[in-house]
Amino acid sequence: MLLTVIIIVIHIAVSLLLIGMVLLHSGKGGGLSDMFGGGVGQAAAGSTVAERNLDRATIACAICFSFTTIILTIRLQ
Repeated sequence: MLLTVIIIVIHIAVSLLLIGMVLLHSGKGGGLSDMFGGGVGQAAAGSTVAERNLDRATIACAICFSFTTIILTIRLQ
């Protein structure tokens, strides 16, 4: 029971982090990343190091979210 509660807390934290990271990505017309200077680097040099690192962090967060979802599905059956 305690392990399930810990996994649920991790799942909620990862889901909120994933939402924040997705919102930081710049879209076609810019995004929330423009507030932090993401639009200037994108126009000047294409894909910047910061955007690549944001992509990697988002992928890692999505993988953690997937794992916690699968673990919760197995434990709550």
